[in-house]
Amino acid sequence: MSTLLTLLDALDDRPQAVDLRERTYEALGDVVVDVGCGSGRAVGELAARGVRAIGVDADPAMVEVAAARWPDGEFHVADATALPLGDGSVTGYRADKVLHVLPDPALAVAEARRVLAPGGRAVLTGQDWDTMVIDSDDPARTRSIVHTRADGMPHPRIARRYRNLLLDHGFADVSVEVHALVWTDAAVLPVLANLGGDGAWLAEQEARARDDRLFVAVPIFLAAGTNSAGSR
Repeated sequence: MSTLLTLLDALDDRPQAVDLRERTYEALGDVVVDVGCGSGRAVGELAARGVRAIGVDADPAMVEVAAARWPDGEFHVADATALPLGDGSVTGYRADKVLHVLPDPALAVAEARRVLAPGGRAVLTGQDWDTMVIDSDDPARTRSIVHTRADGMPHPRIARRYRNLLLDHGFADVSVEVHALVWTDAAVLPVLANLGGDGAWLAEQEARARDDRLFVAVPIFLAAGTNSAGSR
């Protein structure tokens, strides 16, 4: 848990991540559920703006951390496919870096439509785990590391399907954007270590960081859609 929180905090503090988070908050209305809320950063930031922000996560330990960090938020332990909310009870739905770990992401999107009021906005964000750009002297090893990590997840390529998932579940005005998170400094080294790199490969990345020659880019997909007023 402590390692995961350290990685999440380091990522959340990056200026590019802050800007992207701001983008996800747009037009969510005054009652928002953040699914897979993790340590609660988005819930806390939304609550500070006068939004009724509801954080949901399947991990009780993470919800405990979130509630301690952001006492103005509302947090629940629940599955993304069975939210503790009534039909049409929220104006905004946000799921950031969560659908790739779910057994059936489509069920989560169906649940998003259930809890959203007509005209409510759903925002899905996350990376395609097959798509990570890392400059390296050993591209074959880099490709293997990236793909091995991706293959260990339930749905590593779900982000490229966000648009179709929203369309398949009756969302209208669906849009997709791609935002790149870029590192050229040692702050990304814990991320690379967590990716599965070790030995000579990680040592090369550490040397690149010392020599100011490190480059890592992660495209983040952001898809949004409006809950149409028709039947579910």
